[in-house]
Amino acid sequence: MTTYDIALIGFGGVNRTLAELIATRGEKLSSELGFGLRVVAITDLRLGSLIRQEGIDLDLVLRLDPADGTFEDHGGSAQPDNDRVIRTCPADIICEATFTNPATGEPAASHVRWALEAGKNVCTTNKGPVALHGAELSGLARQHGLHFEFEGAVMSGTPVIRFARQLFPGLALNGFEGILNGTSNYVLGRMEEGLSFDESVREAQMLGYAEADPTADIDGYDVQLKVLILANELLGAGLALADVQRQGISALTPEDLIKARREGLRWKLVGSARRNPDGSVMASVAPAALPLDHGLAGVSGASNAVSFNTDLLGPVTVSGPGAGRMETAYALLSDIIAMHGARNPVAADA
Repeated sequence: MTTYDIALIGFGGVNRTLAELIATRGEKLSSELGFGLRVVAITDLRLGSLIRQEGIDLDLVLRLDPADGTFEDHGGSAQPDNDRVIRTCPADIICEATFTNPATGEPAASHVRWALEAGKNVCTTNKGPVALHGAELSGLARQHGLHFEFEGAVMSGTPVIRFARQLFPGLALNGFEGILNGTSNYVLGRMEEGLSFDESVREAQMLGYAEADPTADIDGYDVQLKVLILANELLGAGLALADVQRQGISALTPEDLIKARREGLRWKLVGSARRNPDGSVMASVAPAALPLDHGLAGVSGASNAVSFNTDLLGPVTVSGPGAGRMETAYALLSDIIAMHGARNPVAADA
């Protein structure tokens, strides 16, 4: 049976959860998927870096507390040293899940670039490198005959990119519209119930839906990046971030939402793109008052959904969780499954 050696770049919630899955369900996953996974390298800002060609003891590293020591106490380094680890570790696949600046895509973009230059396949959950450097990095992967996968960058474990690519052959995709940020969707729902904007945001923060600084979610920056990814990857738009018009939800009031409900409408923060008759693509993020029978109007809480506009089937909608450690870790696993399927197409079809 094939075993893929993987490196976890970043050992926060997502990659740690992937390590837990491999540690607790590795044999079952191998039996179901037809391949095994072995972690041979880990880097972490607090723990440092560790490389083991024979495989890392995941039970050991999952018990480590940065307050009590680092990987240096176990034959590694106290420094993450991502460049060296990515370029020199014996991994087949780099799983990139670091904290990254959404305005630049760094350091994740460099991590992906280093890995591809070193002949390693990559999967990432980061939006920045895909939205801002996607064409370059995908081209670099093709140049080296490698895979660059990023399903988790848009809707976490809900497979919108792969869904559209695999299930729409023979159809023309004319555009999409979606609810792509669970925080803003939750806030709007609570405001419709009468809470103020500030109260709704604080509640979202207490529940873990919103960060301490909710600006990226509330002002639409997060959705802007996701729209850019979908527009470029699925519509071939070739857009830059500045081409995606952006407006957040902070100007809406509870009165606006309650009034809309009385009129049979519901406010949502909608990210969308459409292909014009001349072939160009227009993309935007903005609040919209949707009729209650609209496919996105009923998406509640922190859920996400995308409705694809196709020529033969009309709107086709996929919905599911758009965040969460387990869901995003599954996205990385689904990327690895896709790489295995591309390498073994007969086994994948069986």
